[in-house]
Amino acid sequence: MRDVFSLIWLALIGLFRSRASLQVEILTLRHQLNVLRRKSPQRLTFTSIDRLVFAGLYRLAPGVLDALKIVRPETVIRWHRAGFRAYWRWKSRPRGGRPKTPLEIRHLVREMSLANPLWGAPRIHGELLKLGIDVGQTTVAKYMARGRRPPSQGWKTFLHNHADGIASMDLFVVPTLSFRLLYGLLILQHDRRQILWLGVTAHPTAEWFSRQLTEAYGWKVQPRYIVRDRDAVYGDVFIRRLRAMGIRDRIHPVGRILPTPFLGGLHHLYVRV
Repeated sequence: MRDVFSLIWLALIGLFRSRASLQVEILTLRHQLNVLRRKSPQRLTFTSIDRLVFAGLYRLAPGVLDALKIVRPETVIRWHRAGFRAYWRWKSRPRGGRPKTPLEIRHLVREMSLANPLWGAPRIHGELLKLGIDVGQTTVAKYMARGRRPPSQGWKTFLHNHADGIASMDLFVVPTLSFRLLYGLLILQHDRRQILWLGVTAHPTAEWFSRQLTEAYGWKVQPRYIVRDRDAVYGDVFIRRLRAMGIRDRIHPVGRILPTPFLGGLHHLYVRV
């Protein structure tokens, strides 16, 4: 601490000295530091006060990094950042907060939930209030016993188990060399990712869709579900045909129904007509 007061005293005296005398003193001190660097050990030890002094000087004038001889500028910058983190860690230290729930109340909530598995957090909270135990409902829900449920299957397992009963259909456009547009209907079975039917027409109607569906599953077992989009071209005739065949349709909200690998080559196909 004496060294810090000495530095402050020298700084105050320097305010009344001439610029030439200050420069000569600075050069003398730098040359002494150069001599000490040649004679002193490779690794020097710095106290917390030394680090605070260097970091404070760097904070006041970042240009003092050029005058450092016994310590690297990166080290001073690291000390400054460490002091900044320590300050804000002290600034954001916990100052009390929500009191912890006693261990007896936590055990009581757990025992009540185990003894009454049909009781929820509101019911247990009400019973505790009747006993004169003032505790919040969220705290009761936090310390209730969690019942073990059987593991549910994921989407990948679900699709793998039910892929044989799911099919998809989608309509895509094929431009021709004569600038005409042909509409193709593709029906895909999900279990083996097999193309069951591919129909092409220049004038798609609901009756045409119904005939294509009948021909696709004329001699095959129809799926339980078929996924399609919200295209209005399907119409009521197509919906009635689905119901008559015992197929339930699932409308996809947005986006392409069939995977891209199947439509990537068909969507950009040019037919010579």
